[in-house]
Amino acid sequence: MLHGKRILLIVGGGIAAYKALELVRRLRERGARVRAILTAAGAEFVTPLSLSALTGDKVYRELFSLTDEAEMGHIELSRDADLLVVVPATADLLAKMAAGLAGDLASTALLATDKPVVAVPAMNVRMWLHAATQTNVATLAARGIAFVGPVDGDMACDEYGPGRMVEPAEILAAIEAHFSVSAPLAGRRALVTSGPTHEPIDPVRYIANRSSGRQGHAIAAALARLGALTTLIAGPTRLADPAGVRVVHVETAREMLAACEAALPADVAVCAAAVADWRPAEAAGQKLKKGRGGPPAIALAENPDVLATLAGLGNRRPRLVVGFAAETEKIVEHAVAKRARKGCDWILANDVSAGSGTFGGADNTIHLVSADGVEDWPRLGKDAVAERLAGRIATALGAAA
Repeated sequence: MLHGKRILLIVGGGIAAYKALELVRRLRERGARVRAILTAAGAEFVTPLSLSALTGDKVYRELFSLTDEAEMGHIELSRDADLLVVVPATADLLAKMAAGLAGDLASTALLATDKPVVAVPAMNVRMWLHAATQTNVATLAARGIAFVGPVDGDMACDEYGPGRMVEPAEILAAIEAHFSVSAPLAGRRALVTSGPTHEPIDPVRYIANRSSGRQGHAIAAALARLGALTTLIAGPTRLADPAGVRVVHVETAREMLAACEAALPADVAVCAAAVADWRPAEAAGQKLKKGRGGPPAIALAENPDVLATLAGLGNRRPRLVVGFAAETEKIVEHAVAKRARKGCDWILANDVSAGSGTFGGADNTIHLVSADGVEDWPRLGKDAVAERLAGRIATALGAAA
């Protein structure tokens, strides 16, 4: 299955473009998320409306569209996917890819991507057999581009021979095979916590913090993309649930701990949530009113420690327990002490002081603290942090198998 996998489909200009619509339907039936770039030539054979209806997303067409660039720049579009699929890969598109041209959105996305690419050729037999096309294919194959087809068959131009595009079922099988090879966490169970907790003072007010949940949600999605059966325990956020992830929504620290324990067993637990250390010892049943006696005194009680509890579960403990240390000073020093105190395997320390832009922002600077010492990561986008951490987790669990 392809739950949560992100496919960027590039539709070239050829009569076989109509098969791209069937491919989109099959991909989405298997849980994949599909975005589409429609070339100018491709739009002569399929409409943006049909692609948009089947993908459930807008269709991208113009390199210099101010609207599209504001919503998702072409560089981000090319790197937000797990796999790029070119259907049909025409002789013109293959030539542009081989030459490194970037004159339109499709060729620019292909040049800018750092993700795998699958090309599905379709063209007239003479064009396919031409020395220029065969040289381009050899060049692209040497660069790691995967090819599916073409096959021998009848052409729309009444010729017969190699150049006919394979059927959507075969393309789908190739995509599924790609992800089965690229799923080092297949069969593993992952537990991730994310977001803040809200600790009620009364039915209206609560104690909380500034966590957006973006980092935890990104980690859950990255683990799922590597094949892990992932459960995300999410405190209150404004974020959409990650695709391909089982999500349990909670409000309080006690609810979060209970949901984590219910989600066990797990091979790895990543505690990225910013859990409130304290809660009102007793929440008022009605909204507290201002009175002449001044503000009410609120007695606090200590919340359960989710990270330490998971790390100390004995036989039920996940094989790898990862925590976060959100600090405003002495970042690494406090993280080293926290790892020892909590009993977890790794701590990811980050600076959340005023001006850091971490809480609610798009980037993060991580210091990975483990038994081997401290590893300083460069400042990265939170999605990139998630991908890097998921890869490290896959390596650690593979070594421990």
